[in-house]
Amino acid sequence: MTDPKEPNGEFESVLTYLKESRGFDFTGYKRSSLMRRVRRRMSQVEIDSYADYIDQLQVNADEFVALFNTILINVTGFFRDPDAWQHLRAQVLPALLAERSPEEPIRVWSAGCAAGQEAYSLAMLFADALGIESFRQRVKIYATDVDDEALAQARHAAYTPAEVEGLSEAQLEQYFELQGSRYCFRKDLRRSVIFGRNDLVQDAPISRIDLLVCRNTLMYFNAETQTKILERFHFALAPRGVLFLGKAEMLLSHARIFEPLDLKRRVFRKAVNSPVSFTHFVSHGFPQRRTQDISGLEELREHAFSASPVAQIVFTEGETTALINSQAEVAFGLSDRDIGRPLRDLDVSYRPVALRAYVEQARLERRSLRIKDVEWRRAGETVWYEVHVNPLVNKDKTLLGVSVVFHDVSWARQLLTELEHTNRQLESAYEELQSTNEELETTNEELQSTVEELETTNEELQSTNEELETMNEELQSTNDELQTINDALRERSLDLDEVNEFLESVLTSIRAGIVVIDSEMRIKAWNRGAEDLWGVRREEAEGTHLLNLDIGLPVAEVRPVVREALSDPTYYGELMLDAINRRGRSALVRLLCSPLRAPGGDSHGALLMMEETKPEAPE
Repeated sequence: MTDPKEPNGEFESVLTYLKESRGFDFTGYKRSSLMRRVRRRMSQVEIDSYADYIDQLQVNADEFVALFNTILINVTGFFRDPDAWQHLRAQVLPALLAERSPEEPIRVWSAGCAAGQEAYSLAMLFADALGIESFRQRVKIYATDVDDEALAQARHAAYTPAEVEGLSEAQLEQYFELQGSRYCFRKDLRRSVIFGRNDLVQDAPISRIDLLVCRNTLMYFNAETQTKILERFHFALAPRGVLFLGKAEMLLSHARIFEPLDLKRRVFRKAVNSPVSFTHFVSHGFPQRRTQDISGLEELREHAFSASPVAQIVFTEGETTALINSQAEVAFGLSDRDIGRPLRDLDVSYRPVALRAYVEQARLERRSLRIKDVEWRRAGETVWYEVHVNPLVNKDKTLLGVSVVFHDVSWARQLLTELEHTNRQLESAYEELQSTNEELETTNEELQSTVEELETTNEELQSTNEELETMNEELQSTNDELQTINDALRERSLDLDEVNEFLESVLTSIRAGIVVIDSEMRIKAWNRGAEDLWGVRREEAEGTHLLNLDIGLPVAEVRPVVREALSDPTYYGELMLDAINRRGRSALVRLLCSPLRAPGGDSHGALLMMEETKPEAPE
């Protein structure tokens, strides 16, 4: 196919159509690579003109899937670029975990997750670092992409042997279960990985992220779009959050908002004093407030501090009490007389929590500390606090003092207790939903993430329902096959009954006594002629050893003939025996013995025919 020179306007019309009809905005992608991939797909369907290709998209809905798969190259794998992942394991994760308390939740975002290998690699990385139980309680991994087909594959978490070649045997054994020919990620760890659709250009970012992984995705966008996405990433990251990019991407033009931790491996940290703020992210159109001279500002600040709804105490650099607000006075029995006293002389220095060590640590390390689950009993009731210890630093980075704030979280503690009780009664399938409800109660910023989790759960349930329907159809098919087999067996049983009736009529019709024995000389058949001759009923005879029958047949003479018939398939014997019939009279019995041959020719029993004869008259 030839490659005619097309005007840029025609190509832009394709992008506009994709945006309006399917909601995919590719206008931020690099035009050279984007045009090359669209032309490749047009070549595959043998279309030269962009206008004709738009017609093809309008009449063939499946063409959208093929085009998106061509544009969105989902090249991924477990621990792709092992050196960078090893650096993440050995250096970045230990530092990230050390900066957080053992109970603090960890939020991870895998942007452009494709088929999910990167998200599950992160899960294995954190599970190794924290342990399985702590991982399940603390870590949430949000994995997003714009490709719904790739997300569907990622949610199933099932991979072929070729797709898991990069994993060791120990990792496969610990984190995967072999189901048929595919390796499936462990279900208990799978619940910590949440998949959802997110367009990095249009959709709101996920907030308060500790580790953001976006590898080899930014390179598909132009410089302007990259800037927009990186500002969203900066907003998404928590303070001192880490950004992990692919080796094909750089942040040389964005050093003001990200600090490099390892430039070679593309690991960056959110800059502390960054010019990008929340206001900068959500809107560029709001005017800045003008500063004005306000009279009585110091008095206003003093009253505002005193009326603060949370208890707060401020100490100087030498740990002398400088400020106490009204809430602190009521809660801990303090007063204005305590201002100027050293911290060590105050009761609040050791109850409800030993403050001196934390104040000293905040003063020396110049970083904020948070003390959780502090219990304080007063006036017959229990109050729970979360204590924040913050160093106060002026513009010259000189330490002025330390502020201690006591946040009353009793209501949150009570709510948490009730929530834990409810969680114990619910099945594991509701764990993610309950976690979402907790986040909704604490912040409105998680609304987008909550919707994504609910959509993911619904799609998984839909997938499970489809699998159950398939299993039901298979069971129905199996049931039909079993019904057919039962019908065949029923017909066979009827045929067998007819054959048995036929044999029974044959044996009954023969006047002579017919006895069939097996290889152990146990009687298998005993006809009516035998009953009349010996006076033993069929039910009594069948199953009994021939030589154990108490009849007038001289068994000592019969034994050799029967054994010969059992051992020699060609044997045929005839005896004339003096016997006692059922009437107790002497009788001359003619006995014919022949082997009972199997289809293969071997003997597996013997057939005896006995008939009472009259003695021949002497000549």
